[in-house]
Amino acid sequence: MTPRTARPQPPNSVPATSSSVPGGPDNPPHAQALATGAVGITLLHIERAHLGTGDWATVRNRLTSIARTPLVGSDDAGLFVGAPALAYVLHTAAGTTGHHRKTLHTLDAAVTALTRRRLDTAHTRIDRGELTTASEYDLLYGLTGLGAYLLRRDPHGDTLHDVLSYLVRLTQPIPGSDLPGWWVRYDPSGRTSGAFPGGHGNVGLAHGITGPLALLALAKSAGALVDGHTGAMRRILAWLDGLRQDAATGPWWPQWVTVGEHYSGAVFQDGPMRPSWCYGTPGLARAQQLAAIALGDDHRKRAAEQALLRCIADPAQLALICDAGLCHGAAGLLHTVHRVAQDSARARDFAAHLPALRALLHDQAPAREPGFLDGLAGTRLALHATEQGGSPATGWDACLLLS
Repeated sequence: MTPRTARPQPPNSVPATSSSVPGGPDNPPHAQALATGAVGITLLHIERAHLGTGDWATVRNRLTSIARTPLVGSDDAGLFVGAPALAYVLHTAAGTTGHHRKTLHTLDAAVTALTRRRLDTAHTRIDRGELTTASEYDLLYGLTGLGAYLLRRDPHGDTLHDVLSYLVRLTQPIPGSDLPGWWVRYDPSGRTSGAFPGGHGNVGLAHGITGPLALLALAKSAGALVDGHTGAMRRILAWLDGLRQDAATGPWWPQWVTVGEHYSGAVFQDGPMRPSWCYGTPGLARAQQLAAIALGDDHRKRAAEQALLRCIADPAQLALICDAGLCHGAAGLLHTVHRVAQDSARARDFAAHLPALRALLHDQAPAREPGFLDGLAGTRLALHATEQGGSPATGWDACLLLS
């Protein structure tokens, strides 16, 4: 491997154009999609350039190509699509060099304006006493994702402060009900259905309340605090504690619950689903570990780590993995375990499982697309991290709220 001190410096300028929506033959709608598009794939090239196994010319060419497309800054933009996605990747490329300053200033203005609009809409919804939607607050498309970018970019800024304050308000019970404030009015697919007559409570890291928990925890550890911060974290943790299911193979949590399950206290999911980043025990364990670190709660930290160790020692759960991707596949499992191990006193116990988890990843059919969340870029990033044995050079996994 080329020594990191010998690597070339990243480019210092990438143009950005502006528009509300993408379109046209030279502007593929997915170009600014972090999950599947060119911006997400560029994260792999940035990591390789930082490690000296790739080159900055490739990164510059990719960023320049993406930035030629009209900037998506409409209200449906979020961390995984549009201006925030491009800003996240450009900031990752720049690191602490000060490069891309002008373009990032333009993108930051777009992200701030978007976040302010989204916050106004969310607070108006809360004032009316209406139930929320996952896309209002979640990591991929909502305010938690915007907060994840702001925490990385401007951890002590006013806009992040206001996002965190909104998340504190989100954890307050809905007036006239004992439903939590993050209760979603629709079913998990975003539709009205007879199976979810009163909506649902989403538990996952990608689309549920575990995402806000992870963001609040990371922000607290970074010294970005708002009024009610700790209380909000404890309310989420108490809800997750109430949903925890104890089995012979270890604890697990459901993906979501109905109104009936919420009021009865009984969970109807038969057992743990696949051990994934997005909804499974790995993502939930990492978020609870981060919360425990932020709160100085050693007992909870040990419990979260033990839950993950029990999960990855269970062949039946590992057999549920059926793809290679970061989101719900073997790469996400591998990388989440790697991150948990880095913050655990039981790092050796986790390390003993890593060869089998890498083998599980290699046993999966190769991804059929090149993207970040479900494709080749994400699997290669996860493998790079465990092969290097430390934290990713660029901290690319901040968009997954793993760091």
